[in-house]
Amino acid sequence: MATRFEALPQRRAIIDRRALADALAALGGEGPAVLRAAATPLLRDALEKGRTEIARRLAEHPSRGAEIAASYAFLTDQLLRLCFDFTVQRLYPNNHPTKGERLTLVAVGGYGRGEMALHSDIDIAFLTPWKQTGWAEQIIESMLYMLWDLGLKVGHSSRSLDDMVRMAKSDLTICTALLEGRYVWGDQQLYDEGAARFDREVQAGTARTFVTNKLLERTARHERMGDSRYVVEPNLKEGKGGLRDLHTLFWIGKYVYKVRNVAELVDKGLFTADELRRFRRAENFLWAVRCHLHILARRAEDRLTFDVQAEIAARMHYADRPGRSAVERFMRHYFLTAKEVGDLTAVFLAHLDEEFAGRGRRFGLPHLQRRPRKLDGFLLDRGRLRAPNDGFFAADPKQLINLFALADRHGLEIHPLTMRQAGRDARLIDGNLRQDAKANALFLDVLTSPRSPERVLRWMNEAGVFGRFMPDFGRVVAQMQFDMYHHYTVDEHSLRAIGLLSRIEKGELSGDHPLMSKIFKQIVSRRALYVSVLLHDIAKGRGGDHSILGAQVAEKLCPRLGMSAAETETVAWLVRYHLLMSATAFKRDLSDFKTILDFTAIVQSPERLRLLLALTIVDIRAVGPGVWNGWKRQLLTDLYDAAEEVLRLGHKQRGRGERVAAKRAELESHLGWPRDRFEAFARRFPESYWVAEGIDILERNAGQIAAADAAGNPLSIVAQADPQRGATLVSIYAGDHPGLFYRIAGAIHLAGGNIIDARIHTTRDGMAIDNFLVQDPFGQAFDDPHRLDRLARGIEDALAARNQMATKLAAKPAPRTRAHAFETVPNVLVDNNASNRYTVVEVNAGDRPALLYALARALFQAKVTIHSAHIATYGERAIDVFYVTDLIGDKIETPGRLRTMERLLLEAAGGEPETAERSSERQPAAA
Repeated sequence: MATRFEALPQRRAIIDRRALADALAALGGEGPAVLRAAATPLLRDALEKGRTEIARRLAEHPSRGAEIAASYAFLTDQLLRLCFDFTVQRLYPNNHPTKGERLTLVAVGGYGRGEMALHSDIDIAFLTPWKQTGWAEQIIESMLYMLWDLGLKVGHSSRSLDDMVRMAKSDLTICTALLEGRYVWGDQQLYDEGAARFDREVQAGTARTFVTNKLLERTARHERMGDSRYVVEPNLKEGKGGLRDLHTLFWIGKYVYKVRNVAELVDKGLFTADELRRFRRAENFLWAVRCHLHILARRAEDRLTFDVQAEIAARMHYADRPGRSAVERFMRHYFLTAKEVGDLTAVFLAHLDEEFAGRGRRFGLPHLQRRPRKLDGFLLDRGRLRAPNDGFFAADPKQLINLFALADRHGLEIHPLTMRQAGRDARLIDGNLRQDAKANALFLDVLTSPRSPERVLRWMNEAGVFGRFMPDFGRVVAQMQFDMYHHYTVDEHSLRAIGLLSRIEKGELSGDHPLMSKIFKQIVSRRALYVSVLLHDIAKGRGGDHSILGAQVAEKLCPRLGMSAAETETVAWLVRYHLLMSATAFKRDLSDFKTILDFTAIVQSPERLRLLLALTIVDIRAVGPGVWNGWKRQLLTDLYDAAEEVLRLGHKQRGRGERVAAKRAELESHLGWPRDRFEAFARRFPESYWVAEGIDILERNAGQIAAADAAGNPLSIVAQADPQRGATLVSIYAGDHPGLFYRIAGAIHLAGGNIIDARIHTTRDGMAIDNFLVQDPFGQAFDDPHRLDRLARGIEDALAARNQMATKLAAKPAPRTRAHAFETVPNVLVDNNASNRYTVVEVNAGDRPALLYALARALFQAKVTIHSAHIATYGERAIDVFYVTDLIGDKIETPGRLRTMERLLLEAAGGEPETAERSSERQPAAA
């Protein structure tokens, strides 16, 4: 380790230990407390100057991560040595120590490796030969106080050699920390004795156990971190493909092969010289990012959150390029590095497998139970496909594709050394192979496999074969989307979507997707569906509409894959319109029949409708955890059912009057009221009410209205969880008046709810019955009775003007969010063609608390009536759509009124203060 520090340039510019030792020696004073107080400012000043110098070097050379990590460790070494000498020589001198009064200071853990970031813990161990003496206790306690006074975060232990051996044997964490133990200062002979005993009594004969436990620990860590190296806010230390994976390789190498540094892994045959370079390059990059992150965060932080990604990209001198921003280029470098770590890990573990496997068995993994015969020249090595020789792929590059087809066909894994060979030889894939009919047929077999296409395609991607064989896919490998909606890189998202599609086809997700699981058997264009799922985001990062550009890619690529003209047309159409169904379901009023007609005019066939539903579902679910919910399933099901009826019956379907009559008859049957009573009730509601609401909500509303009227209550609020929709239905029955909607929206926000859909109805006798679907901040239904009561009370107070709505909303603390890292320019779109009855207003804005309240209030100021509201959020971005009319029920078409409405909505979307807001809150509810 000394060699590593000796390679640091101008070490005295970081800290001059000799000069500082002289200054400490010159300090006067009596007593340990006085001396320690005098020494602390000198040491603190040296620490700050050292850190400033290291930060300057990082700013000047922002990619030298390994050097900077070593510099922080070097600075820490020198300070610890100074503290040790000062304590032993000045505070508690012992001129005649006994054999038991010996002490050595050991760096352990990451600090022991000689790697640290600005705010890394300083992990140290004090070793004594036997039971700790009083003198040793004084030294240790005083040193720790000095380090704490410097503001350092110290993880420490003090043990005898016997304790060290006993605890290392019983605790894997302690064993790993001591494995990286490094002498810092004190009794060198005692350290050497401890190292020898660790080697002799802890390591000897336990290599297999250590490796097994470390790999289990690694697997558990990956699962805890999401088990993907392609999450868009990765943990660069603990996440898959991060620093801890590199550390694990070195720990295993050091424990099993007694290597002292990474370079010796080459001598042991675990890495090639090229792989060593890749290891160091990955390590250097990850340490550079971690050091920048600690400086920016001003604390120990290892998660690359959105709010720091752009700044680190700037610090590391990444620049914008056409189609890709600087931050996207930086994060793509990160993900490619994480992939590199994964590749190195696979190769390393393959060698361990050879070392530890018993005859016919793989290390730590079950053996294969069947032996396929036809392997086209490949060998079977303990259940894994293996190339017979180093020149196998060079002799026939088509075997690079056949390798994965065989793995899929026979359910085999691929030997890591063959994966390494495939990655090396992927450069052999050229234009001729891409046009080869057999190679394309093999690839299509893998993609549309009834077994496990995601798994094998992922291996193909890890080897680099996928991107070489399909260069358009290679362009999106490791490409992130810099927003808070997408959780994964584009390639990871696409592969996950294929895996979800396969699971739906097998019936494994019938509980989540009953409709799709039922109609999947009716799909004729199965191959086209799988190809469209792969290609739906293929054109992201090209600087244009990825749907249109992706369709163009599909038109060129599908014939190459051997697909027919009809299949090609279907794939191109699906890619072009893969966002159509979600946009219609989530941003339009499905009770407005023109919405369905406009949608089916584009879809045109029941087969396309089935394909589009499947693509839409897996696209949404593959975005990330928590994005899919019951409400989205309900909306997509409603849209599918309505569109399927139109496509099946065309103009023969029932008209609006027939549908209203059928709904009324069904409700009458459910309620069981006398005919006269029901007819009187039904006449109070316009046709739009019967069309808009489902029979379950109509029945709930009827019971609520009847109870309120019977009791003479002018206001009735009923809130109950709706598991089918994954939300809480809040129904308000009250006298209709302007401003009702925005007051309710504000009250729901104050109660901690998010409105995801709203339908506003007015009876013919002047009452309002408004139905809101509400979720908590975690996307779940409100179901706690106390929260439901609080919600109802809040709405009642708001409608009775018993609270200062604007004041309370302004005082409500905003949740901690990273959305400020993104700039969303507000935009208002007005469409008078989307509905025959209403003006449709779409507002795009950065999501924030009480946004819906602000927008609804702006529409109130514009003197328009809201008939329905549809709220969709995509990470940091919100899209709120309102179906509105003027106060007499007509569309808003006057240019002046449209401009006024747009201006008010833009001001509200941008968060601009409204001068009349607080004064309006003082007006009574009926004003």
